[in-house]
Amino acid sequence: MLKRAPGNPQLLVLVLPGGTDHSYQPFSPRQPAALRMYPFTWSIAARFGRRVRVRQARYRVYGWNGGQASPMPYARAALDALEQDHPGVPVVLVGHSMGGRIAAHLADDPRVVGLLALAPWWQFADWRFIRDGVRVVAIHGTADERTLPRRTEKGVAELAERGVDATFVPVPNGNHAMLDHLGFWQRSALDFVARSLADVSAR
Repeated sequence: MLKRAPGNPQLLVLVLPGGTDHSYQPFSPRQPAALRMYPFTWSIAARFGRRVRVRQARYRVYGWNGGQASPMPYARAALDALEQDHPGVPVVLVGHSMGGRIAAHLADDPRVVGLLALAPWWQFADWRFIRDGVRVVAIHGTADERTLPRRTEKGVAELAERGVDATFVPVPNGNHAMLDHLGFWQRSALDFVARSLADVSAR
């Protein structure tokens, strides 16, 4: 069993808000994409206390911007900073929409052990960046017209065929903004973190 010094967290959680396809608008912590994720960040911190350290990432600009992948340096810096504060502690990622795409790219990092993708924007088979050994749960509303639940389901199936512990969870009539089925989205995030915490505690 993995043992940690008293007071040290057992798990790190990096929350990754969404954005848009093309935009150089400065990212603001008050924009809807960021505001949407604060309840996840706060509820995880409140539920798990000192056993978990959770941080919500910020990017420089709001858009992915094609091959520039504008958020990635800032997301990797957030991962590095979180892990540097707590060396050796496993990391899980929680990402919505573009944040789910960012999370898939970050999940090539050996420090990452889990990924919860909420209505992820996996437009270009981004799930293929996820390394073996990462537990993946992808949740997608069936009525989402911004990102494609069918593509998410396809990605999860491909991961499972590869041997990754990957699960697809459809939300009937769920939309992209996660303003429907609020309790389900929130409980799913808390359940994911609880399972991840149990997994790393049992090592």
